[in-house]
Amino acid sequence: MNKYLFTSESVTEGHPDKLCDLISDTILDECLKQDKFSRVAVETFASNDKITVAGQLTTNAKIDIEKITREVLRNIGYRGKGIDIDYENCKIDINITKQSQDIAQGVDVGGAGDQGIMFGYANLDTEEYMPFAISLAHKLSKKLTEVRKEGILPYLGPDGKTQVTVEYEDDEPKRIETILISNQHDENVSLDTVRKDIIEKVIKEVVDKKYLDENTKYYINPTGRFVIGGPLGDTGLTGRKIIVDTYGGYARHGGGAFSGKDATKVDRSAAYMLRHIAKNVVANGYAKKCEIQISYGIGIAKPISIYVNTFGTNTIPEEDIKKKIEEKFDLTPDGIIKYLGLREPIYAKTTNYGHFGKKDLPWEKIIEM
Repeated sequence: MNKYLFTSESVTEGHPDKLCDLISDTILDECLKQDKFSRVAVETFASNDKITVAGQLTTNAKIDIEKITREVLRNIGYRGKGIDIDYENCKIDINITKQSQDIAQGVDVGGAGDQGIMFGYANLDTEEYMPFAISLAHKLSKKLTEVRKEGILPYLGPDGKTQVTVEYEDDEPKRIETILISNQHDENVSLDTVRKDIIEKVIKEVVDKKYLDENTKYYINPTGRFVIGGPLGDTGLTGRKIIVDTYGGYARHGGGAFSGKDATKVDRSAAYMLRHIAKNVVANGYAKKCEIQISYGIGIAKPISIYVNTFGTNTIPEEDIKKKIEEKFDLTPDGIIKYLGLREPIYAKTTNYGHFGKKDLPWEKIIEM
């Protein structure tokens, strides 16, 4: 019997990096609402009481970046008062240029916007075909936000993190070894109250009790105090949570971030397409787990390489799986954009709690292969 522990983490929408991701993706959506062919590559940086938005926009859309930024801060629930960023009075610095013509000339004819490698993955751990640890970490993070915004635990702040350690036997999740949660809270709330409430109102509401036992460990705010949060507590930057955004480290990652990029950037669009394909390889019964790698060259439309790995779980030869992929799917940037409908303003809803495993996203559709 092969027994091991595997850990994945997630963060709430108020984590400084996720704040920056959401500002960037909201700007992207606002551009696409007015101009579906917008070229967007926007980075956001948050530190102390200042937000910096920088990058490249080539679009006919007329948008108010400062207004968008303040609305995102308000909707997340930042309150100011010296414990997190003040959405009304924080400083916002904007530094936007147009996309380089050197890059545009390759993209305009349907080529990839950059070189790079991307991965897609799926397995049978969960009903959404995601690895168990990252799936559960996301659900816990989302629940933290829900109990805060619904007033169930109103003393919680926007900034939080979760981490789940799963014990596997022969590559199947059997039990949860550890759950670690840190969440910002009001100063006048005791640590005992925070710990009790999070166990009762978050963990027990989310986690199937069959995975919990007398040896499961719970660490709630292990530093003992978490009052100052958001950019006042730590800087935030777009694209710094790429493992949280994908498979929690259970599958490989090509290195490219997603948020703030339109679909001509294959870092984003190809990763979405490969998730779609890997999920359908598993859903169609060709393998119990599947990882796919693809590579592109800047200005070149067709992939340079495609690699399929089913880790010995395949029911048909991997070469046949690869042929099915090549015959069924147009993996050029334009082909991916058209197939998945990636010129629509759908990106802000991808930002938090993982870009994969959400049923309403086009790359999560199950089809016949």
